[in-house]
Amino acid sequence: MWRSLLRGLDRFLEMITTVSMALLTLDVTWQVITRFILKHPSDWTEELAVFLMIWVGLLGSAVALHRGAHLGIDYFVGKLSIKKKLYTEVFAYLCVTGFSIGVMLLGGIQMVSITFAHGQVSPALKIPMGIVYLAVPVTGFFLTLYSIGFLIDSFTQLKSKKDKPKAPYINLTPTT
Repeated sequence: MWRSLLRGLDRFLEMITTVSMALLTLDVTWQVITRFILKHPSDWTEELAVFLMIWVGLLGSAVALHRGAHLGIDYFVGKLSIKKKLYTEVFAYLCVTGFSIGVMLLGGIQMVSITFAHGQVSPALKIPMGIVYLAVPVTGFFLTLYSIGFLIDSFTQLKSKKDKPKAPYINLTPTT
């Protein structure tokens, strides 16, 4: 039950990120057409592009964390023993979890609620800015969910005292 719920959330996150990226592509294409072909630039496309870029960048970071695709400098970690690598992984995910909960989730919820309470709207599109800022707590939720899951996996591997971890979530070897 829990795993199927997580798979559904994963698919939802990837779908929202994909749709946002597709809309961003269409928006920028329309902006280029109106600016250079029609010689009458649209006044809302640039603002929409910025808002979609915020959503794509933030949600994309959660997708990258889940897939283990975040950039990392692992030269020194690569020289550690398996157990020390796992401790380093635990420390890294504790930091990610703390930041995700404290700054992105709780701070993001506060920022969105203040923005909605003040009635701030965007200049060109006239949409509530709280919708734009909602990307922060939504991403914080997914980052928290994934980092806690990875923490549990790392603790399980540490407790099992195996020589080799099942699948490290921090990319410890360089890829090409």
